[in-house]
Amino acid sequence: MTGTLLRGLDPHVDGQARVLLLGSMPGAVSLHQAQYYAHPRNRFWPLMAALCGVDAQLDYPQRIARLQQAGIGLWDVIGQCRRAGSLDTAIVRGSEVVNPLPQLMRTLPQLQVIACNGAAAHAAFRRWVQPELPPALAGLPLLALPSTSPANAAWSLPRLLEQWRQLQPWLIGGHDAGNGAGSAMAGQDS
Repeated sequence: MTGTLLRGLDPHVDGQARVLLLGSMPGAVSLHQAQYYAHPRNRFWPLMAALCGVDAQLDYPQRIARLQQAGIGLWDVIGQCRRAGSLDTAIVRGSEVVNPLPQLMRTLPQLQVIACNGAAAHAAFRRWVQPELPPALAGLPLLALPSTSPANAAWSLPRLLEQWRQLQPWLIGGHDAGNGAGSAMAGQDS
């Protein structure tokens, strides 16, 4: 097999999670820093600032705590794989080891929606996790959101925000990411 064997990050999910937000597998910068969405050009944290008021300048533990206060839990579908670089397309097919998401989901009594950050996370969830879910969990809404990765350069930050607003009904204390937020964020997009 080619590619380096990578192990993902631990989940940041508490018992109050209403939204389980799943990536595919953290990129190299995130793994190196042991922080979700650590690449400086990833648009995840600016989106969370607009959707639920998580200040992207806070220390990482504070950002995670604010996400949890908003009812969001973070993890990835893939817990281990071989990959050269950071792109999902570089994951060596057949090397994936899926995180125990069905077990985690059974411990989340408030869970109302599963959201996937990007097509690869969505496809991996549908392929490996969804068939293992009991009917009550399999019936939860599953959102396929466009990737916040800098590799998804075709999507501007305001355009991402428009799609990610689908999470708003499930957030605790979510912000109105309307007129001002989109225009204010436009300058942050790269």
